[in-house]
Amino acid sequence: MAQCGDKPKRIAFGVAPLGIISIGIVPMGVVSIGVVPMGVISIGAVAMGVINASVVGMGVLIAGVNVMGVWWVGLEGMGHYRLGGSAGRVHHHQAQQGGRPNLYAYPSKQLALQKAKELGCEGVHAMGTLWMPCREHPDP
Repeated sequence: MAQCGDKPKRIAFGVAPLGIISIGIVPMGVVSIGVVPMGVISIGAVAMGVINASVVGMGVLIAGVNVMGVWWVGLEGMGHYRLGGSAGRVHHHQAQQGGRPNLYAYPSKQLALQKAKELGCEGVHAMGTLWMPCREHPDP
C-alpha cells in the first residue's frame, strides 16, 4: 500500500498501488486498472481520470454506464458532448415532490419554450448543451 510521499514504482500491484502503471484495488498512476482506479487513463468499476472506461466514471473523455465528462458515451450521463447519440433523450428528472410535473431537457430552445408554456412557467434555462423549460431549475 502506497504512503503519502512515496515515489511511484514503474508497475505497481495491490491495494492502493502507486505506479506509472497501477493494477489493483484503488490503483493510482498514469494508467490505472482496478476497482476504483484514479489516473490519466483509468479502467475499472468506478473510475476517475482524464480518459475512463468504467461502469461509473468522471473525467474528460468517458465511456461507461453512468458517466460525467466533457465527451462521453454511456447509457446515462452528463457532459457537453455525448458521442454517438442524442443527449436530449438521456438527461431527465424524476417527478418532483408536491405533485410537480417531470421536467426534461431538450436539444433546442424552441422545444423547451413550448414545454414551458404547457407547464405554465416562463422562459427556459440552459443545461449543458440542452435547454430546460422554466427560467430557473426546480429545487429537488
